[in-house]
Amino acid sequence: MTTGQAGEVRAGPVGERRSSVGKVWRAGRSVMPGGHLDAAGCNVPGDRVLDAMAVHLALERERGGYRAVPDLTEPRRALAALVGAGPRDVAFLESGTAAMAALLGGWRLGPGARVGRARTEYGSTLMLLHRLAERNGWRLVDLPVGGDTRIDPDGLRAALAAGLDLVVVSHIASHRGVVQPVAELGALCRASGVPLVLDVCQSLGHVDVLGAGAAAYVGTSRKWLAGPRGVGFLITPGLTPAMDAPAPTLSGHTWDDPAEDPEPVPGAARYESSEGAIAARAGLGAAVLEHHELGPAAVHEHLAGLGRTARELLDGAGGWRVAEPLDEPSALITLRPPPHDTVEGAAARAAAASLLVGTVPAARAPLDLQEPLLRVSPPPGTSPETLESLAEVLTGRRG
Repeated sequence: MTTGQAGEVRAGPVGERRSSVGKVWRAGRSVMPGGHLDAAGCNVPGDRVLDAMAVHLALERERGGYRAVPDLTEPRRALAALVGAGPRDVAFLESGTAAMAALLGGWRLGPGARVGRARTEYGSTLMLLHRLAERNGWRLVDLPVGGDTRIDPDGLRAALAAGLDLVVVSHIASHRGVVQPVAELGALCRASGVPLVLDVCQSLGHVDVLGAGAAAYVGTSRKWLAGPRGVGFLITPGLTPAMDAPAPTLSGHTWDDPAEDPEPVPGAARYESSEGAIAARAGLGAAVLEHHELGPAAVHEHLAGLGRTARELLDGAGGWRVAEPLDEPSALITLRPPPHDTVEGAAARAAAASLLVGTVPAARAPLDLQEPLLRVSPPPGTSPETLESLAEVLTGRRG
């Protein structure tokens, strides 16, 4: 398999690549924890990611940290290509949460600005929006969602017609594997001239993000892209003068006249600190380039297939019920406990059976969840036998 420019994979049909994705993905990892079913929490980086980080740390020791700073243009280009942007649109931060705080915290919206968000939004983002609304006089507008927690496009259309200044959406929520119809939502926002902020922490590297046409994308390294912890990113193809970092920095701003406000530098660099975990950024770059070599479309189809298999095996096991539609094209699966079992008990039994699963506390989505959920998110190459073992754990036959 060969690659050209970032995002362009020159290989056979997607079906051929899909059939080998799991095998190739796992071959790139000399260490792979058995029973790992928590890609949505923290995935397993490949050997190339560790090598890139180790090489950079060695250079920092040999040359000094600032002289060893690598040229990350190609990783930026590869990351930007996943959303249809360019390398100057990418800023690296320490996490997805930090990227969202930098983006929204510096957005110049005046008092009375109306910001749309759904009740299913991530708890950290909800807290941030609540604080910014109180501080800046914004008004938060509920976007209607259906019974499957999918945002209703007609409801968004009505909210836009009533007046919105900004829309914030999670492509896939942390607590539910439902894929939001972001191409349709993005088209509605663009037609109304309203910027869309898309949280892709659980979607980039997992499902197709191209076509959303968002003004900004917020993401993280450690989940479906299988990069290291400690690095997130912000991609801003729709950058406007209203978008700036909440605090100016010497690396992201110029200040020619101390009597005037500092001016942000062109592109997303205004959000980025030069004092970051550079080795982690290099590791993320290696992970994104590996994702392109696998073929994003093939990875998406492979993971969707894993998700369908997992839901079919787990729904009803021991009375546990899958929370999203069984044919949802994602590999993030959440399960509601039966009256006689608990999320904590099932996770403990899974651990005893050498299976790593996630748990979702209600605080993860405080406007949407009334009880904790069990979360299963198989990485590429997960075998049906591993999922069958988890089904046995849920029924009480193992663990």
